[in-house]
Amino acid sequence: MEKGQYSYFKRDISWLSFNHRVLMEAKDERLPVYERIKFLSIYSSNLEEFYKVRVSGYHSSLIESVERDETVEEALQVLMQITEIVTEHQKEYNYIFNLMILPELEKNHIILYQTHDVIPFHRPYVEKYFNEEVFPFLQPMIIQKDAIHSFIQDGRIYQVVSLLKKKKKRNTGNDLQYTYAIMKIPYTKIPRFIELPEFDGKYYIMFIDDIIKANLSSVFPGYEIIDCFSITISRDADFTLENEDQKDIAQKILKKVRKRKIGAVTRFQYDRSMPDYFLKYLCESYEIEEEELLPSGKYLNLQELSKLPNPVGQRLKRQLPVPLRVPVFEDNTSILRVLRNQDVMLNFPYQSFDYLLRFLMQAAFDPKVLEIKVTQYRVAENSAVINSLISAAKNGKKVTVFVEMKARFDEENNYISAEMMQDAGINVIYSLPGLKVHAKLAYVRKRSNEPDQPLKGYAYLSTGNFNEKTARQYSDCGLLTSDKDIIHDIDEIFNILEGKPHERKFKHLLVAQFNMVPEILKMINREIENVKNGGVGRIVLKMNSLEDKEMIKALYEASEAGVKIDLIVRGICCLIPNQSYSKNIKVTRIVDAFLEHSRVWYFYNQGQENVYLSSADWMERNLRRRIESAFPIKSERLKKQLIDLLNIQLSDNQSAVWVDENMENVFKHNNQPPIRAQLAFYEYLKINTEKGLI
Repeated sequence: MEKGQYSYFKRDISWLSFNHRVLMEAKDERLPVYERIKFLSIYSSNLEEFYKVRVSGYHSSLIESVERDETVEEALQVLMQITEIVTEHQKEYNYIFNLMILPELEKNHIILYQTHDVIPFHRPYVEKYFNEEVFPFLQPMIIQKDAIHSFIQDGRIYQVVSLLKKKKKRNTGNDLQYTYAIMKIPYTKIPRFIELPEFDGKYYIMFIDDIIKANLSSVFPGYEIIDCFSITISRDADFTLENEDQKDIAQKILKKVRKRKIGAVTRFQYDRSMPDYFLKYLCESYEIEEEELLPSGKYLNLQELSKLPNPVGQRLKRQLPVPLRVPVFEDNTSILRVLRNQDVMLNFPYQSFDYLLRFLMQAAFDPKVLEIKVTQYRVAENSAVINSLISAAKNGKKVTVFVEMKARFDEENNYISAEMMQDAGINVIYSLPGLKVHAKLAYVRKRSNEPDQPLKGYAYLSTGNFNEKTARQYSDCGLLTSDKDIIHDIDEIFNILEGKPHERKFKHLLVAQFNMVPEILKMINREIENVKNGGVGRIVLKMNSLEDKEMIKALYEASEAGVKIDLIVRGICCLIPNQSYSKNIKVTRIVDAFLEHSRVWYFYNQGQENVYLSSADWMERNLRRRIESAFPIKSERLKKQLIDLLNIQLSDNQSAVWVDENMENVFKHNNQPPIRAQLAFYEYLKINTEKGLI
């Protein structure tokens, strides 16, 4: 915690608290075993990105002058704290995997070998598989100190082997002259998990790591195999493009993306059972620093557990509900016609993403539609959204797409889709220098018969990306509307993105870089004034991350004034609850089947409730270095739906936890009837759909 009138959690330590909550799901014995395995995979994948992006910044500050909030000493302290916490989490991870997951698989007649010593029935198969499928792709190399040695690629699993020449007489003590070798597991050629033949009514699966270990004598003839361990390295994947010209910015970003593979080491992960002499030799050979070491289990890169074969079938997986249909769109062939009379909100993944695709496709073929504009942050591979926009361009519509090339780890996919759109005649605008565009907007402009209404059309505003794949995994809200005031403000945003003359004044939307922060502070201060005047002050905020200190300070001040505040924050939360200045603030975190991704802001406003949906989290980068949008929900019917969503989430006593003053995740289990928010909200939508209220 930091000194001052108010204290704040460290951002990255708070993130580790969130990732630990993900790990806790793998412990939940109420869940099918493959759902628990999924959370082990997610935990590992999250941690890998954390080391590539966040931990790399601490390493940089230790070796060069890098602008950060922390001094070098503070950065080192945080880095040590991260290592300590992650090391403990890794122990818990291995406990869950070995003592909870593997026995549960075995109960279901699935044996995941944890050794290269298989039963006699499988030995011929393992040897044959190795010789035919694996051996041709292995490239072992001897490790020699102070010599040119193989480069260890980012995120790949390597096996390091200690050997003794057979012809040498075996001695004991320190006289042994080991030879060390390294080889990469060729998982681009072969799967990580190999299904072996069934035996005695059981299904057998084997790590490719162990198949290789079982056949090392074939790889190193003339040597006695002493030890074999797995290692992997995470490298710095972060980069900035500050003050770059717009010219060729896409190519510059791609060039930096491709350098990720050779970035500085941020984590050297190894099997903790590796002897000290072996680890020391590797560190000296590859210049690994002590602060980069992270002892782990026998098997690394366990984000690949998501690919673990399931020979039993669906009964070991969580069955997700079928996306609901929206009656008003089912009863009318034209979505655009519906939007002339009412706003419609879509709740993903509870309702079908098809309606957004239909919206874009109908706009592509409507003869009165002149133009379509879209922001692209992350799209699916072979995107149906992109295909709809290409159809529009081929039908003579003017189509403009702003492509954010700085969407981390999606840069190349965005570039490929941008080139495809350009080839189809779409006007593509690339990233703004030094600024990310994170707003999720689509604007359809129609021909207007009224000269005093030059802007006529439809819009889609969302908390999530135009991505049909993540729309089945993330919970997001989107608004389809023909509201002229909102469309006017969206047009202003696109004027900014296109470099056109613009007023920079927004009357209805809140836009980061312009009016978002002042308007949020104004709404918080209004709740404070209402309490001071004897009224009620109430704020409910749902978001992914809360880090911006100015915003947290405003919430602390509101709490001190008596405003009741509920925060539903999935990830980073730098606000510390249960302090004298935060006694009126409660922090809830929900981790369940779907990734909680929507941002919903509620302000009581003396009963004239204000509800906003937004693309923005309350992080310094989102509020001050990005183009983000927040949009008001004007329809009382839709406003009630979002307020009900917030209340359902606050009532969750199954998947929800309190985040306490120690960043611990404390389950809300109580004596009330069980409520699992995601299932409850699906049922809420289903019932209201049947009643004709949706």
